[in-house]
Amino acid sequence: MQILMVDDNEDDIDLALRALRETGVTEEVFVCRDGEEALDYLFSRGRFSGKPQSELPRLVLLDLKLPKVNGLEVLKEIRTSPTLATLPVVMLTSSSRRSDLESAYKSGANSYLIKSTDFSRFKKDIEQMGRYWLGVNQA
Repeated sequence: MQILMVDDNEDDIDLALRALRETGVTEEVFVCRDGEEALDYLFSRGRFSGKPQSELPRLVLLDLKLPKVNGLEVLKEIRTSPTLATLPVVMLTSSSRRSDLESAYKSGANSYLIKSTDFSRFKKDIEQMGRYWLGVNQA
């Protein structure tokens, strides 16, 4: 699997999946709709307990505002895990608040991408992000 997307907004999920498909970045995306589910997936627990923990995504797209466990808490758990600490995490959020951006980077985000309301711009951003993290970047 290439990307783990963690988002609770169905419209945003659909747009991101459409952008990834249309740009040819990847079709290999697994979606979690809250922070708890994402942590269960990454740590192979709960309903994902049979999944080998070695089967990790190459990239996590993580929203800030999530039910159950927010994005910053998910990010902090990722960064404190010896197995997951180097996993690339891109915050994909609608928040343009400076405090959210700073908190994300202080918590270990690799990148911070604001969801554009203009689909053509969003699609271009997703393509650039995906090509860099899945193509150019050495994991």
